[in-house]
Amino acid sequence: MASIESISPLRHPAPDIADTTAAPWKSILDKSMVHLRDLPVHLMAGGDALDAVTDYFPMRINPYMLGLIDTPDGPIGRQLLPRAEELDDLDREGDPLAEEHQSPAPQIIHRYPGRVVFLVSNQCAVHCRFCMRKRRVADGRQVPRESIDLGIDYIRNHPQVNEVVLSGGDPLMRSDSQLVRILETLKEIPHVRLLRIHTRMPVVLPQRITPALAGELSRCHPLYLNLHCNHPAEITTEVASASRLLADAGIPLGSQTVLLKGVNDDARVLQELFEALLQIRVRPYYLHQLDRVPGTAHFRVPVERSIGLLRELRGRLSGMGMPHLMVDLPGGGGKVALGEASVVDRSEDFWKIRNWQGQIYDYTVRQ
Repeated sequence: MASIESISPLRHPAPDIADTTAAPWKSILDKSMVHLRDLPVHLMAGGDALDAVTDYFPMRINPYMLGLIDTPDGPIGRQLLPRAEELDDLDREGDPLAEEHQSPAPQIIHRYPGRVVFLVSNQCAVHCRFCMRKRRVADGRQVPRESIDLGIDYIRNHPQVNEVVLSGGDPLMRSDSQLVRILETLKEIPHVRLLRIHTRMPVVLPQRITPALAGELSRCHPLYLNLHCNHPAEITTEVASASRLLADAGIPLGSQTVLLKGVNDDARVLQELFEALLQIRVRPYYLHQLDRVPGTAHFRVPVERSIGLLRELRGRLSGMGMPHLMVDLPGGGGKVALGEASVVDRSEDFWKIRNWQGQIYDYTVRQ
């Protein structure tokens, strides 16, 4: 396994952002690139011809992530830089998962009986070109406090809800005090037993994770955090430091990865990613099929290929490093785990079971 120091050094000059006292996370965000003309010349593939793309889904790249982009066709460039292909499939449903239909209150998605997703932010530190909620994030306006309070009231008035997942946008785009107020208010509701934060911030702006924030979050247990990471080049020394602060605060860390053509649809890349995540105390949790939102067809990996990648990983990785391969069903059907069936035949006495090498073994099923 590669050491953290060897995984992904900054490849292009970037502002001095290692010292969070000299460059707080908000000041880094203030320097984000939002116009194509702001980009370095070597990253402006397409130039003004891509204005129509950014009119549909605005660009946002903060200086930290800009420093990690080698070329437009590199793994991070493909995730963040606009591309002409985004205009090829705009006729698709903007909300294919029917989240709005399953939203009984402002900012709430209630799909499963005991769990809700609480969209506490409409903003992100970068705009990923494959974003599943670009219909919300593209607007750029933050969720007002009144909507947050209505969402909390819904949770308070539905005692079957025992788990709340803070999502967005990115929940960590809220200030420390705003985020902690939400968490502490939810924690005071008797039937809410688990809190979860889904965020890309520790990866795309790790300077956001400060000792002060980690300390505040440590008072909100039981709290879990899933970060979004798609390629080993995203795991820098800064990301390792951010993860360490969170883990040392007693917050269990998991990861979610989206399968993206030309970025991580390679078993060796995924193996390096998942091993690197384990090294920084983040357990791989979900490997997602891309949601079929408009402007993302060029990123899609066929399901058979995805299952094949999982087959290649099995045996190479420890069980701790193997994520669930998930598809979020259209029309609000929810998440379902995909996988190659290991049981290939059944009889009264034996089942035939395939191992990670493809070999078939008889397994006695009688007592």
